[in-house]
Amino acid sequence: MPSLRRSLRKPVSLLALVLVVAPLAACVSVSSTLETIGITITDPWVRPPTGPDRPAAAYLTIEAIGDRADALLAVSSPAAARCEVHETTMDSSGMAGMHPIERLEIPAGGTVKLEPGGYHIMLMEAQELTVGDTVELRLEFDKAGTVVVQAEVRGG
Repeated sequence: MPSLRRSLRKPVSLLALVLVVAPLAACVSVSSTLETIGITITDPWVRPPTGPDRPAAAYLTIEAIGDRADALLAVSSPAAARCEVHETTMDSSGMAGMHPIERLEIPAGGTVKLEPGGYHIMLMEAQELTVGDTVELRLEFDKAGTVVVQAEVRGG
């Protein structure tokens, strides 16, 4: 029996080490992944369509962490046939208009707010959305890659 105990000590000790180190390693990789992508998304929300055959709109805040700029290139969602990043502008007569943009620059260490009357995401041919629902948005960045967020549907 003593030889069996000795032969089991090594595998049991190794298993104990793995059970202690593996969760710590997972924490480190998650933390470094967040640092690696360099993007933080806060307060994502969606305004439902204002009528039939009207798009929904999504808003959020993007922050580029550190000294690396990035750019939002595209957005997709299972809740819409297609999504477009838009900018609201004013012409010389004071008329507001929206137009799609291909690239939204996020300056290094900077913050860009997508909000009513400014940059925003249009969800074209959106499914029926009810206040309180959650909508998945897949944001495609030039450097950070894909960032998936859940946006609450809010009134207003």
